[in-house]
Amino acid sequence: MVAVEVGNSMDGEARIPGEAKKILHSLASNWSDVVDSKALEVIPIKGAMTNEVFQIHWPTDGGELPRKVLMRLYGDGVDVFFDRNDEIRTFECMSKHGQGPRLLGRFSNGRFEEFIHARTLSAPDLRDPEIAALIAVKMREFHDLDMPGPRKVQMWDRLRNWLNAAKRVCPPEEAAEFRLDTLDVEIATLESKLSGENQRFGFCHNDLQYGNIMIDEETRSVTMIDYEYASYNFVAFDIANHFCEMTADYHTETPHLLDYNKYPADEPSDPEIEQLLEDVEKYTLASHLVWGLWGIISEHVNDIDFDYMEYARQRFQQYWLRKPGLLGSGDP
Repeated sequence: MVAVEVGNSMDGEARIPGEAKKILHSLASNWSDVVDSKALEVIPIKGAMTNEVFQIHWPTDGGELPRKVLMRLYGDGVDVFFDRNDEIRTFECMSKHGQGPRLLGRFSNGRFEEFIHARTLSAPDLRDPEIAALIAVKMREFHDLDMPGPRKVQMWDRLRNWLNAAKRVCPPEEAAEFRLDTLDVEIATLESKLSGENQRFGFCHNDLQYGNIMIDEETRSVTMIDYEYASYNFVAFDIANHFCEMTADYHTETPHLLDYNKYPADEPSDPEIEQLLEDVEKYTLASHLVWGLWGIISEHVNDIDFDYMEYARQRFQQYWLRKPGLLGSGDP
């Protein structure tokens, strides 16, 4: 997950690994308008919760806009969440489909990406009807992509793997608080009840929060970025996860706190849409488990300044609160 806001300039090149500096020098040397390929500025992008993200700027001739690339430093311990090679393969394929930035270079603990000259959405943008409609169209396009890799739902295996990882890193008191010993059964129940034959299936982003969506203000085109968690999945999960993200604002003084009063309320008149939204509501349960386990693990493996544990508590609270009404069983 990443939510984007530009911060203050920091200690510049000290944040760039040695091997990465060579790539930057090579990139900038190919641009004739860059004054000095080694005269760069490093600006952090706030709100990242899996990786550290930075803008790299070079001054150009004639007072033109500076050349920019985006540098992503991989967070410590996050390989437990996804296979980085799979993510890079998805990233490159998305670029070929014209769906996101180009990959400009890789180094051992990070990569450089094309800088997209568009605005990253804010939390209120997700509740803007015009922007919401643009996101819906882009999601449909995304779900119809023909991507490499196994065309099967990976979410249930991912949940089981993350549960095992959470059990490994959690001390006994935390494991008891989050009832980790019960979650194998919960995952099996969700898999059984939500994997119906009529579920629409497609390539899903699986982390569609506002920081992973950009909009070109002139053309009103929407771009989805950051494909670390992308995979084939049930479309209802992707929509459910996006709806859950409407409760978050990662750019406040308490970015870990969620406000479920902001969860969208829909009253469809079309029976097909009504059925889809019923499925979406049920898949919010899977979203709560996914990001609840993510929060528990991140607390123990990631040094980014974010209260992962409190975030996890809120997701699990919502899971146990909503499950009885959505599935007709469980502990309120």
